[in-house]
Amino acid sequence: MTPKPSACRNLSLAALATFSALVLSACGHNMEQRAATGAMTGAVVAGPVGAVVGAGVGAVVDTAAKPKN
Repeated sequence: MTPKPSACRNLSLAALATFSALVLSACGHNMEQRAATGAMTGAVVAGPVGAVVGAGVGAVVDTAAKPKN
């Protein structure tokens, strides 16, 4: 069974939006900048819920990018 073209397009757009949100959440030099960038990207992609998720991803990326002592 072949999916409808609109379903394939929506799926590819969702994948692209998710990838963009993850990439843009890594932008910034400190946690505040990364969380803010992630929140803005999430808000554009998925509204208020996306803003919360994007801020969380930005904070996680900042924590993961710090060198361990």
